[in-house]
Amino acid sequence: MNNKTDIKIKNINYQIIRRVFMDKNTINSDQLAEIIVEGIKQKKGEKTVKLDLRNLDSSICDSFVITQADNPRQVLAIADNIEDYVFEYTKQWPYHREGRENAEWILLDYIDVVVHIFLDEKRDFYKLDKLWADALRTEYVDEQ
Repeated sequence: MNNKTDIKIKNINYQIIRRVFMDKNTINSDQLAEIIVEGIKQKKGEKTVKLDLRNLDSSICDSFVITQADNPRQVLAIADNIEDYVFEYTKQWPYHREGRENAEWILLDYIDVVVHIFLDEKRDFYKLDKLWADALRTEYVDEQ
Protein backbone atom coordinates (compact mmCIF):
# COMPACT_ATOMS: atom_id res chain seq x y z
CA MET A 1 0.00 0.00 0.00
CA ASN A 2 1.24 3.44 -0.85
CA ASN A 3 -1.05 5.32 1.44
CA LYS A 4 0.86 7.84 3.59
CA THR A 5 -1.05 6.72 6.67
CA ASP A 6 0.42 3.22 6.31
CA ILE A 7 3.96 4.44 6.94
CA LYS A 8 5.30 3.36 10.32
CA ILE A 9 7.75 5.61 12.08
CA LYS A 10 10.70 3.58 13.31
CA ASN A 11 12.70 6.33 15.01
CA ILE A 12 10.39 8.06 17.43
CA ASN A 13 11.45 11.57 18.31
CA TYR A 14 10.98 11.53 22.06
CA GLN A 15 11.70 15.24 22.34
CA ILE A 16 8.56 15.94 20.30
CA ILE A 17 6.53 13.47 22.37
CA ARG A 18 7.86 15.02 25.58
CA ARG A 19 6.99 18.53 24.44
CA VAL A 20 3.46 17.61 23.31
CA PHE A 21 2.80 15.46 26.38
CA MET A 22 4.09 17.89 28.99
CA ASP A 23 2.77 21.07 27.34
CA LYS A 24 -0.75 19.91 28.18
CA ASN A 25 0.07 20.47 31.84
CA THR A 26 1.46 23.29 33.88
CA ILE A 27 3.63 21.12 36.13
CA ASN A 28 7.29 20.31 35.68
CA SER A 29 8.98 16.94 36.14
CA ASP A 30 10.00 17.68 39.76
CA GLN A 31 6.40 18.45 40.69
CA LEU A 32 5.22 15.33 38.87
CA ALA A 33 7.75 13.22 40.78
CA GLU A 34 6.48 14.62 44.09
CA ILE A 35 2.87 13.81 43.15
CA ILE A 36 3.99 10.27 42.30
CA VAL A 37 5.80 9.92 45.64
CA GLU A 38 2.67 11.01 47.48
CA GLY A 39 0.67 8.36 45.60
CA ILE A 40 3.24 5.77 46.66
CA LYS A 41 3.10 6.85 50.31
CA GLN A 42 -0.68 6.44 50.38
CA LYS A 43 -0.28 2.72 49.63
CA LYS A 44 2.73 2.18 51.92
CA GLY A 45 5.44 1.80 49.29
CA GLU A 46 8.80 1.08 50.92
CA LYS A 47 12.33 2.43 50.39
CA THR A 48 11.15 5.02 47.90
CA VAL A 49 13.86 6.99 46.11
CA LYS A 50 13.96 9.56 43.35
CA LEU A 51 16.98 9.50 41.05
CA ASP A 52 17.54 12.79 39.23
CA LEU A 53 19.07 11.82 35.88
CA ARG A 54 19.20 15.24 34.24
CA ASN A 55 22.95 15.71 34.73
CA LEU A 56 23.85 12.33 33.23
CA ASP A 57 24.81 12.09 29.57
CA SER A 58 22.97 8.83 29.02
CA SER A 59 19.72 9.77 30.72
CA ILE A 60 16.47 8.72 29.08
CA CYS A 61 14.24 10.92 31.24
CA ASP A 62 14.52 13.56 33.96
CA SER A 63 14.07 11.18 36.87
CA PHE A 64 13.23 7.72 38.08
CA VAL A 65 11.02 7.13 41.09
CA ILE A 66 11.68 3.67 42.53
CA THR A 67 9.77 1.91 45.27
CA GLN A 68 9.01 -1.61 46.45
CA ALA A 69 6.35 -3.71 48.15
CA ASP A 70 6.12 -7.06 49.96
CA ASN A 71 3.67 -8.81 47.63
CA PRO A 72 2.23 -8.59 44.11
CA ARG A 73 -1.14 -7.29 45.31
CA GLN A 74 0.53 -4.33 46.97
CA VAL A 75 2.67 -3.71 43.87
CA LEU A 76 -0.54 -3.49 41.82
CA ALA A 77 -2.25 -1.32 44.44
CA ILE A 78 0.65 1.14 44.41
CA ALA A 79 0.64 1.30 40.59
CA ASP A 80 -3.13 1.84 40.49
CA ASN A 81 -2.95 4.55 43.14
CA ILE A 82 -0.13 6.38 41.37
CA GLU A 83 -2.11 6.44 38.13
CA ASP A 84 -5.27 7.67 39.85
CA TYR A 85 -3.43 10.23 41.97
CA VAL A 86 -1.45 11.65 39.07
CA PHE A 87 -4.59 11.81 36.92
CA GLU A 88 -6.46 13.60 39.71
CA TYR A 89 -3.84 16.37 39.84
CA THR A 90 -2.60 16.53 36.25
CA LYS A 91 -5.28 14.91 34.08
CA GLN A 92 -2.65 12.70 32.47
CA TRP A 93 -2.26 8.94 32.29
CA PRO A 94 1.09 7.21 31.79
CA TYR A 95 2.36 7.28 28.22
CA HIS A 96 3.28 3.61 28.62
CA ARG A 97 2.96 0.92 31.29
CA GLU A 98 4.42 -2.56 31.64
CA GLY A 99 4.52 -5.45 34.08
CA ARG A 100 0.98 -5.61 35.42
CA GLU A 101 0.61 -9.28 34.42
CA ASN A 102 3.16 -10.59 36.93
CA ALA A 103 3.23 -7.58 39.27
CA GLU A 104 6.89 -8.20 40.09
CA TRP A 105 8.17 -5.03 38.40
CA ILE A 106 5.66 -2.49 37.12
CA LEU A 107 6.89 0.41 35.04
CA LEU A 108 4.84 3.58 34.53
CA ASP A 109 6.28 5.96 31.93
CA TYR A 110 5.23 9.58 32.25
CA ILE A 111 7.88 10.61 29.65
CA ASP A 112 9.95 12.87 31.94
CA VAL A 113 9.45 10.69 35.02
CA VAL A 114 9.57 6.90 34.91
CA VAL A 115 8.22 4.98 37.91
CA HIS A 116 9.52 1.53 38.89
CA ILE A 117 7.47 -0.46 41.41
CA PHE A 118 9.27 -3.62 42.44
CA LEU A 119 8.52 -6.71 44.44
CA ASP A 120 11.19 -6.70 47.19
CA GLU A 121 13.27 -9.57 45.82
CA LYS A 122 13.14 -8.24 42.23
CA ARG A 123 14.51 -4.88 43.32
CA ASP A 124 17.35 -6.65 45.10
CA PHE A 125 18.02 -8.73 41.98
CA TYR A 126 17.99 -5.95 39.36
CA LYS A 127 19.70 -3.29 41.52
CA LEU A 128 18.42 -0.43 39.39
CA ASP A 129 19.49 2.02 42.11
CA LYS A 130 23.11 0.92 41.70
CA LEU A 131 22.95 0.96 37.91
CA TRP A 132 22.18 4.69 38.06
CA ALA A 133 24.44 5.36 41.08
CA ASP A 134 25.78 8.61 39.56
CA ALA A 135 22.34 10.20 39.71
CA LEU A 136 21.40 12.69 42.40
CA ARG A 137 19.47 10.59 44.94
CA THR A 138 16.56 11.66 47.15
CA GLU A 139 15.39 9.11 49.73
CA TYR A 140 11.93 9.31 51.27
CA VAL A 141 11.13 8.15 54.79
CA ASP A 142 8.73 5.20 54.98
CA GLU A 143 5.49 6.09 56.71
CA GLN A 144 4.56 4.04 59.75
